[in-house]
Amino acid sequence: MTTLSSISRFLSSSVRLQNHNLSISRFSTTTSAETVLNHLHRNGGKIEKTLDSMRLNLDAKCVSQVLQRCYPTQSQLGLRFFIWAGVHSSYRHSYFMFSKACDLYKIRENPSLIFDVLEAYSVEGCSVSVKMFKILFNVCKEAKLADEALRVLRKMPEFGLREDNVVYNVVIRLFCEKGDLDMAESLVKEMSEVELYPDLITYMVMIKGFCNVGRLDDASGLFKFMEENGCVPNVVVYSALLDGFCRFGDMERALTLLKEMEKEGGDCGPNVVTYTTVIQCLCNKHRSVEALLVLDRMEARGCLPNRVTVSTLITGLVKEDQVEQAYKLVDRVVESGSVTKTDCYSTFVVSLERVGRPEEAEKVLRTMLNSGVKPNSLQRHLVEAAELARVMLSKGIKLKAPYVDIISEVLVKSGDEELVKQLTRN
Repeated sequence: MTTLSSISRFLSSSVRLQNHNLSISRFSTTTSAETVLNHLHRNGGKIEKTLDSMRLNLDAKCVSQVLQRCYPTQSQLGLRFFIWAGVHSSYRHSYFMFSKACDLYKIRENPSLIFDVLEAYSVEGCSVSVKMFKILFNVCKEAKLADEALRVLRKMPEFGLREDNVVYNVVIRLFCEKGDLDMAESLVKEMSEVELYPDLITYMVMIKGFCNVGRLDDASGLFKFMEENGCVPNVVVYSALLDGFCRFGDMERALTLLKEMEKEGGDCGPNVVTYTTVIQCLCNKHRSVEALLVLDRMEARGCLPNRVTVSTLITGLVKEDQVEQAYKLVDRVVESGSVTKTDCYSTFVVSLERVGRPEEAEKVLRTMLNSGVKPNSLQRHLVEAAELARVMLSKGIKLKAPYVDIISEVLVKSGDEELVKQLTRN
């Protein structure tokens, strides 16, 4: 009897405890913008301390609602809440949330809001952390505010905070993206004055920045300096330099660097994007047959081409009147399974049409249809598809079902109703 009574009391208390926890859970998951703002208004100042005392259960919906409620009359309060939320132990801002905050508060047009918040922190004697500053740096990054990010960097010592590599890298990246490489270089040199040293991110950002403005010798020099100082480049750094060589047409240096990447292997080994970049550059320089050799090297390393790689090669070969090579390429990649017949044939058809070879294009299209391949990819090239249809009509070629329906679906989007009628006429 005693045992049953004990069990009964245990179950009863357990149910009450579950109900109590459920009520707490319901309260914590229904934190709304209204609740947050009411508490803040009742407590006047001390925004961060008030928020800390509330033990909020934050999520993106709550943060978004508070931001919207604060705009436009309480934007400073909204940004302070955003910074506080960003360092909350149970929540992290997504890229989307940074974008939303910058767009809503028009940070790019009104960067003074950032410094209003910092001034308020100073006046109120708020405890400010490096993590809070990093939220502001990410706001500057999202709004592409290089000069303002530098001002924020200069404010850190006023709060007794020490800069680190992360914040310097954000500011350096912004100046590189702005095209002000002189300022970016000076910031890299400045790092040593505060006992910081460039890391992999710093070098990658600077090399990419130099390449973007065509300073390839500076990019190469920094790459060598990086290696000599014990900072091992990865595939991202190699690819940034390779992309710069390709973009500015320095193919010899690009091919040399590609060979170096292949030799290094591991984390530095070229991937499909790396190879495709080189292949695109060779094809743009009318060296598509040489680009095929790069494809050989690529496949020999077990790196299969993607749709962009193959499309680039087919287009390049057709432009250089290497149609037979293009046919062989299609057979080769389709057999390997790396790219579909649909994508290969569609690119082939469009390329032939664009270089003024409609009869050859029509031949490839018929081969495509006869092999049971649907020309769905032609929807991206309506002008060429319509021209092919006209060539086929002029030659009296009639498509059989279901191909006539497939082609008609493509052509409907071109807006040429008369052409569709002619094609579908019995």
